[in-house]
Amino acid sequence: MTDTIAPYRYEIAPGRDGFAPLVHAEWTKFRTVRGWVIGCLAAVLLIVLLAILTGSGSHTETCVNGKCRTGGDVPTTGPGGQPVTDRFYFVHQPLAGAGSITVRVTSLTGEILPGGGVAAAAGSSGGSNPPPGAVSAVQPWAKAGVIVKESTQPGSPYAAVMVTGSHGVRMQDNFTHDRAGRSGAVSATSPRWLRLTRSGSTLTGYESSDGVTWTKVGTVRLSGLSSTVQVGMFVASPPYEQFSQHLGGGSGSQAFTIAGGTFDRVSVQGGAVGTWSGSQIEQGDLPPPAVGKFQQAGDTFTVSGAGDIAPVVGNRTGTIERTLVGAFAGLIVLIVLAGQFIAGEYRRGLIRTTLAASPRRARVLAAKALVIGTVAFAVGLLGAAIAVPLGERILRSNGNFIYPVSSLTGLRVIAGTAAVLAVGCVLALALGTILRRSTTAVTAVVVVMVLPYILSVSAVLPAGIAQWLLRLTPAAGFAIQQSTPAYSQVAAQYTPINGYFPLSPWVGFAVLCAWAAAAAALAAVLLRRRDA
Repeated sequence: MTDTIAPYRYEIAPGRDGFAPLVHAEWTKFRTVRGWVIGCLAAVLLIVLLAILTGSGSHTETCVNGKCRTGGDVPTTGPGGQPVTDRFYFVHQPLAGAGSITVRVTSLTGEILPGGGVAAAAGSSGGSNPPPGAVSAVQPWAKAGVIVKESTQPGSPYAAVMVTGSHGVRMQDNFTHDRAGRSGAVSATSPRWLRLTRSGSTLTGYESSDGVTWTKVGTVRLSGLSSTVQVGMFVASPPYEQFSQHLGGGSGSQAFTIAGGTFDRVSVQGGAVGTWSGSQIEQGDLPPPAVGKFQQAGDTFTVSGAGDIAPVVGNRTGTIERTLVGAFAGLIVLIVLAGQFIAGEYRRGLIRTTLAASPRRARVLAAKALVIGTVAFAVGLLGAAIAVPLGERILRSNGNFIYPVSSLTGLRVIAGTAAVLAVGCVLALALGTILRRSTTAVTAVVVVMVLPYILSVSAVLPAGIAQWLLRLTPAAGFAIQQSTPAYSQVAAQYTPINGYFPLSPWVGFAVLCAWAAAAAALAAVLLRRRDA
């Protein structure tokens, strides 16, 4: 990067410096410096090589009785291939063809158990006879309602209408979709009627306060739903992170919870066959005392259960952006080039030649920004387009699960990474103009853009400070790489350390663009007033 820059003679006559010839002149200047071209190639190689190293160095093993094999436990996956939690207690019977289920929910109770909660679950019944140390409280996303599920196999398609601990009535389907109904808690004096109807692959959820006047909550289509499905009532209760330390859990631990729901006026219409049976869906590591259960007295059912029906969140290691760790190394190389692209002319006195050939100084800066931004975008796009699929392939071959993303999301992550590198270079160019020193400009970009990101995604800073850094600094632009959404129906730590940015991808990128635009505007003013 320290090659001597031979003076470049502009072939533009003074007064005839159109923007297109000016851009061509700046591009010629860039490509004729061998060190800068080599730097671009090095940036591509760094992006790709670090993706290979990240994938090659990440092996997941499953060990049983001292014998290990490559390949970790495959998570339960939903209909879209995404990892999901599908753990709840299900009271069900088969439903062939069209039909409906109607219930009245008269209570939803819960217990939050101390420590991790599993060992303390013995004797719990979801609201009655709580174990020692339990706190009577309902997890805000505890669920009790009616569900149509293709089978009792974890991860199979479903649609459900439910009451929740603190979020009113909801209709959810296939783990990732959520629709809000009426707010308010359920009780014996304020029961809630729920109805779920099926017609082919179309399911419609309703709610009512009196069982007479019904309000539609939502309609969904479950593609490929079997002709015979399972229909019934369910109860689930996710862990409660907010209470963990209060109840004796360590930092970062979760308090185990169990919920109990009471259903009556149960009615199944249509092709229902058989009798009611209870199933614990995906028992996993639940000890026998914590497994849900139900009791029936006439048309009244008391059901208890733990777990959740929801997408898995908060695991940064399974995302495609993990393959783009080399983008930071590539960015540093490129901002060094961007800083030298203007500051090098100050150091060698060539800025006078440049400005003499093109007196419209804002145009000079714009031409340089267009050239360095385009070069950086091309470098980033090439590197990311190779790194992501190659890195994914290596990670999967080593037993790592990668969250599936849509084609549009994958395109946004790859092209967005290139755009962040391009705008970062424009910022470096503007700071190089303001400060006149490439070393100082590069250091400034690293401090305001790279360092806040590193501090935010590590455990160095509290989550609140990290989130503010990623709102206010140019590091917000890296939000464009986030591939996993935050779900409103899942209470989790949506923090930078877990791969979640406080701003949406495009809003975060807009913050970076605003910084670059402000720096470029100041640079244009100083270039016109100061550099006579």
